[in-house]
Amino acid sequence: MVAAAWPGSGAACTSSPNSLLLSRPPTHAPPPASSMRRRLVLGVGTPAVAALAAAAPPAVLRDGAATLFVTAGAYALVRTFDVLTERRLVEKSLSRKIVHVLSGVLFMSSWPLFSNSTEARYFAAVVPFLNSMRLLTYGLRLSTDEALVKSVTREGKPEELLRGPLYYVLVLLFSVLVFWRESAIGIVSLSMMSGGDGFADIVGRRYGSVKLPFNEKKSWIGSISMFISGFLLSAIMLFYFSSLGYIHVSWEEAFGKLALVALAATVVECIPVIDVVDDNISVPLATMLVAFLLFGSNTQ
Repeated sequence: MVAAAWPGSGAACTSSPNSLLLSRPPTHAPPPASSMRRRLVLGVGTPAVAALAAAAPPAVLRDGAATLFVTAGAYALVRTFDVLTERRLVEKSLSRKIVHVLSGVLFMSSWPLFSNSTEARYFAAVVPFLNSMRLLTYGLRLSTDEALVKSVTREGKPEELLRGPLYYVLVLLFSVLVFWRESAIGIVSLSMMSGGDGFADIVGRRYGSVKLPFNEKKSWIGSISMFISGFLLSAIMLFYFSSLGYIHVSWEEAFGKLALVALAATVVECIPVIDVVDDNISVPLATMLVAFLLFGSNTQ
């Protein structure tokens, strides 16, 4: 009979609950059920690692798991539309804007997965930070990913990743660190950037035959879609976070304020300065400013 024992235990034939048995000893007592469950749940094989994981605060474990889940989801979203674009099942321009819309909306929607600890926002910030590093890597041509470039850029050039897409994830990162889920300012700003600006492009490209008199690159139907979709998505996301208890919304005043914010974002998006300032910068910055003036530090 051959047996191995953990360091510090008795002889191999003694009945230690921590013994790792290589043969079947009829006289040894089985490990405690709680110890077995802990090993199965944690997936670890050494007492030191198991003890370290068991000693971690529940909030850290929850936030770490949420970070991994959301990061995997963000990667899966982009990769899915990479494949659809490669197979020509979705137009490149449409794929880019769908990713634009869903990335912000789904990222915001994932915030309740994180704990109520002070550090939770920093765990959530890991997701846009990793995406920004990914865009920098491919945008600077340190590595290549042609599928990614085709699905999120206008002309299929890697350096385009360093403009609109990078600005987008940096705004996500800024909103998480500065506003988080307790502020209407960040929620409304991301809603206008992702939903408002995204749908303006989708609808404008398909039906925007009548252009604005002061900007031939923008259309009336696109601007109207920007206003409506930004307003509706902002209201939906405010309701989402208020229903979970993160913010308080006085709806008697909120709708009027949201309309003004959406109008300001739409006007900024119409201004022909895209060669100077990208929409992914101008729209959220204008929204943050107007939302701060209207909502202040508290949601009303």
